[in-house]
Amino acid sequence: MNAVQTYRYLQPSTLRAAGLDLQTCGGPAANPRFFAGFLTAPAAAAAGLLAVAEVARTRYHQPVSPASLDPVVTGSCGRLRFESFSGCCGVYARMDVLPAGLDGEISGHGTTNVDVNPPLREALARVGGIEPLHVAVGPDDLTVSTMDGAVVERKVPLPGRWLRGFAEVHVLTAGFEPRAEIAAAEAAAFLRRLPAAGDRSVLWAVPAGRTLRLTSRPAPGAVCLAGAGRLAALRGVLRHARTLRAYGPAVRAGSPAVPSTWELDTGALRLSLTLSPEPYRGFSGEGAALAALAGDDVVDDAELVGALLSWDPTIDVDALADAAALPDERVRAALAQLGTAGRVGYDVADGAYFHRVMPYDAGRAERDNPRLVGARALVERGAVERDGENATVRTDAETYRVRRHPDGAYSCSCRWWARHRGQRGPCRHALAVSMVAAPVGALS
Repeated sequence: MNAVQTYRYLQPSTLRAAGLDLQTCGGPAANPRFFAGFLTAPAAAAAGLLAVAEVARTRYHQPVSPASLDPVVTGSCGRLRFESFSGCCGVYARMDVLPAGLDGEISGHGTTNVDVNPPLREALARVGGIEPLHVAVGPDDLTVSTMDGAVVERKVPLPGRWLRGFAEVHVLTAGFEPRAEIAAAEAAAFLRRLPAAGDRSVLWAVPAGRTLRLTSRPAPGAVCLAGAGRLAALRGVLRHARTLRAYGPAVRAGSPAVPSTWELDTGALRLSLTLSPEPYRGFSGEGAALAALAGDDVVDDAELVGALLSWDPTIDVDALADAAALPDERVRAALAQLGTAGRVGYDVADGAYFHRVMPYDAGRAERDNPRLVGARALVERGAVERDGENATVRTDAETYRVRRHPDGAYSCSCRWWARHRGQRGPCRHALAVSMVAAPVGALS
């Protein structure tokens, strides 16, 4: 389901003689101004912003005519982050402009949408040279009372899948570790060897000396690369990059396809693409965040932790735990809960969460998740009968057996679990059992 958000811009984003003027909307104030200053790597920044915008316009699975969806931008202390999802929600793109890439001050903090229109894309494609590029993120000295005259207003269908995607990606990537790093020259050769766009095979990249070797089977230390053509958006920034890094979860021989993150680092900025486990799978359906959404015990913790969040580039869990007087594990659980409303993301390069505020209401992800809605209905109907660590779940037509294993994971006798074997989160029956269990263990 799409949520039609009304985006209000003072005027279209433009590239002027004085610099790049990115118009934003929403945020804690109408049309907030996050930053005014120079980008020290103008060509790389232009290419990175184009890449983030291009991902937002693309459906990698069953391509259709491009849509125009505006990337999300977050301003915090010394950093700007631009984020988007592909139309199929299977690719998450983010450009982090680091302190070395900014010659100016962050004058505001918050999250909003930035207008990347066709004329601006054409102008960004022409950016080159070594002269610093001046950027104003948001109009200067705008007040709500001035919006009636010169505002450009658009109604853009912003998919509800984006919120579910943000909720899933931060949970999945929080379990990633650095798996490989190669220099830019080897990265260029590696990207040239990848299958063309449209290839849906699942490959694995294994460190081999100074480069990466592709194989068809997983092995310890390998990084999953499903639908390798989806990395095409990296190529525009490649000539500015120093290194290509790959991140992913631990795998072994026989592991199923898993998500991965591929990141180009120029020193002044980082452009990363996070790929879903298979080209046809969108992050919005992965189910990794269902445990956080289902748990009632972390709601109060999330409210407390959310009130303490600052706009530092990364979230210091230890400091947050001290401020909230909570153990670290409860703070991490609260951050996972906050992530389901888009209030935090996760940066694999820093190995830390970061704060943002999405233009959705806090309960949207929970209401729109069919498995969670179905699980709550089962609990309300009294359909769950506990039997020690196991349970029976009775629906109108079927009876299912849910088992809890020693590692805390659940399995179910339903067809959904038999098909996915826990690789896309819990089924609604296992989720319902977890809601009436005490305490809830890990779901799979």
